[in-house]
Amino acid sequence: MTPQRTDVSSGTEAGSLSGAVAETAEGLRPHDLRGKVVVVTGASGGVGRAVVRELGAKGAKVALIARGTTGLGAAAVDVGVAGGSGKVFEADVADYEQLRRAAEQIEADMGPIDVWINVAFSSVFAKFTDITPEEYERTTAVTYLGYVWGTRVALDLMRPRGRGTIVQTGSALSYRGIPLQSAYCGAKHAIKGFTDSVRTELMSEGSDIKITMVQLPAVNTPQFDWVLSKLRRHPQPVPPIYQPEVAANGIVYAAEHPERKEYWVGVTTAATLVAQRIAPALVDRYLARTGTKSQVTDDKAPTGVANLWEPADEDQDYGAHGGFDRRSHARSPQLWLSQHRRPVLLGLAAGAAAAVALLRRSR
Repeated sequence: MTPQRTDVSSGTEAGSLSGAVAETAEGLRPHDLRGKVVVVTGASGGVGRAVVRELGAKGAKVALIARGTTGLGAAAVDVGVAGGSGKVFEADVADYEQLRRAAEQIEADMGPIDVWINVAFSSVFAKFTDITPEEYERTTAVTYLGYVWGTRVALDLMRPRGRGTIVQTGSALSYRGIPLQSAYCGAKHAIKGFTDSVRTELMSEGSDIKITMVQLPAVNTPQFDWVLSKLRRHPQPVPPIYQPEVAANGIVYAAEHPERKEYWVGVTTAATLVAQRIAPALVDRYLARTGTKSQVTDDKAPTGVANLWEPADEDQDYGAHGGFDRRSHARSPQLWLSQHRRPVLLGLAAGAAAAVALLRRSR
């Protein structure tokens, strides 16, 4: 599938809905990723798989980290086909030492790491009281500590050079918890707070290392076939659903424009975050009524391998897409406006000024 662009809104403390601005229009030059060493965790499937393809198209040298050897190998081929170069490094992001050794090997084989993108995660679809302590701990280790360890490893290597970019893949659920995903929501909330803390530390040091976060909407990925589920029916993303290429475009855009602290991908993400700020109690009641039903289909629950403890793609390549292609959006109608906000606003202002001038003349 040809990657499609999407709307990438800049999240601000005021909760702006204005959409992403092409940084060239703002006078900031995008970071050229051609020939740069970019690390992607969770690179073998889903959003991570789409991200490495997008990076390949940018001509990047992509270091792919994940557990499943089959998916990793296929992802490296995708990078090469797209126009870049890729090399696989098998590691469990929940294990700091594994991740540190992988990063050191990456620098030895490919050169200094320029960009580190954290994508890897796992989860459990179940009510909180149905999740065992061991399952909760493992989900937190992968989905939260995986980002912490990735960020630590990246900073240890970037700080002596005084440059680099770290991109955290977030979610609308970084702000808004929903039923059946307490472990995942808790981890995403934690990532946001952790990232804000690290950013302020870098700022206080006067560091040129940038750290940014991309909040995603519901995405059509294989996770709904391989994430551990204790539901009777097959889990699904909360509609509307976007294709993984939409998320990948937002993440790679953030890597090219890391000056902003946060990006929102998809109009549903922006709407959710604004609604949470304006009327959180109302959102609570809405999700209590609709949150469970909106996350399941009429099909039976999957019976395949859950990837919480073992990689699901050890012997099978799942790719980037899940089973919801027919219901997923491959692009956003707000793309053009979101990437051309400044010229559009200038055009509107010029038009308004001309209208006022004509009105005055008529009088």
